[in-house]
Amino acid sequence: MTIYALSSGPGISGVSIIRLSGPETAKVIETLTGKEIPTPRMATLRKINNINTSELIDEGIILWFPGPESYTGEDMAELHVHGSKAVVLAVQEAISNIKNCRLAEPGEFTKLAFQNGKINLLKAESIADLISSETEIQRKQAIKIMNGSTSKKFNELRAKLLKILSFVEAKIDFPDEDLPDENIKKIKIDINDVLNEIKKILDDQKVGEIIREGFKIAIVGPTNAGKSSLLNNLSNREVAIVSEIAGTTRDVVETHLNIDGYPVIISDTAGIRDSKDEIEKKGIRLSLKKAENADLKLVVVDAKSIDIKGFLNDLLKNDAILVINKSDLLNTKLDPKILKLNHVLISLKDNLNIDNLISKIKDSLKNKFITEEDILITRERHRQHLIQCVDHLINFLEKNEKEDFDKAAEDLRLASRHLGMIVGKVDVEEILGSIFNDFCIGK
Repeated sequence: MTIYALSSGPGISGVSIIRLSGPETAKVIETLTGKEIPTPRMATLRKINNINTSELIDEGIILWFPGPESYTGEDMAELHVHGSKAVVLAVQEAISNIKNCRLAEPGEFTKLAFQNGKINLLKAESIADLISSETEIQRKQAIKIMNGSTSKKFNELRAKLLKILSFVEAKIDFPDEDLPDENIKKIKIDINDVLNEIKKILDDQKVGEIIREGFKIAIVGPTNAGKSSLLNNLSNREVAIVSEIAGTTRDVVETHLNIDGYPVIISDTAGIRDSKDEIEKKGIRLSLKKAENADLKLVVVDAKSIDIKGFLNDLLKNDAILVINKSDLLNTKLDPKILKLNHVLISLKDNLNIDNLISKIKDSLKNKFITEEDILITRERHRQHLIQCVDHLINFLEKNEKEDFDKAAEDLRLASRHLGMIVGKVDVEEILGSIFNDFCIGK
């Protein structure tokens, strides 16, 4: 089956690109243009016609990429046409009338590239991350993964495990033959080396995932402290409804920001107080959960009534900034206990000290993103496979010590399998759908 799709963005543009891949690609180009296939990888101007009426649809550039030297590994082509909705629809309609041609599913071109061995699974994921990147640090991370250093690292670790497995299986196959003492010692040393390397990778403070998904900031605090006003101020637009009526915000309101190139997701939450309203109580529970999962908490309080007992005190213990709003109404000095906390006095009404707050947020961002190691984990999928790998390696060492070689070998196989599943070295059909569905249609 030959697939086709609009690979450039939807809407009106100067140029739109329609991509094709599959065995009928050459036939599609010949049918639409009435001419032979152009020279491979050379832009060729051709008239594109309606196959039923021979009416001219558009005049555009044809690029022909014969397989296997193409992105997908199959025969491929790109039609660069004028970017109006009418032209794109007319060209796609013409292609759909050719036998064995259908519209591509999300990510299907990249899925074909993976299945045909043109890219590994990590590179496929990094392509998706590059397409969806919104900030410079996200773009750089995606490019770094695409360059292959991460795949190389995981493949090296897996190769070590497979080599150790060969020693263990030799012992199973030839039980009467004693393994040399140096081989037994080397097995333990090599397994511990792999274990330590994986543990070091896992101890990354989740920097890669934070960069990919965004640094999560939760604005929390009591009602009428100015949380929604702070969200609007940081966003430079009216994101949340602001009212003097307590309990206006009942659900979590999120907005995505770019702060000095760092991706940030800021959440305004329901004001926390004792309430009999069931809907408001649900909003308060969501607020506390959002604060618990945040990378940074902005605990907003009213300068006239600062009370940081109970839940507020708990929120301020880790990764938090105490934001004391309405400082323009403050007539007395702050309590020395408050001054010891990581705090900032602001006035949203007078736009006072907002720069100081943003500076503190930037410091938190930079500290969170500092890492001396290459970023290797960018998705929870990678992390879970590495955790499973560690568990199996620990089990292997225990069983190997007891000379239970059959069971030890199985743990080693499973450990290498989990490493393989990160880069797609083993059967990973069950996870392909969830990965490639994140792509846009034409990729």
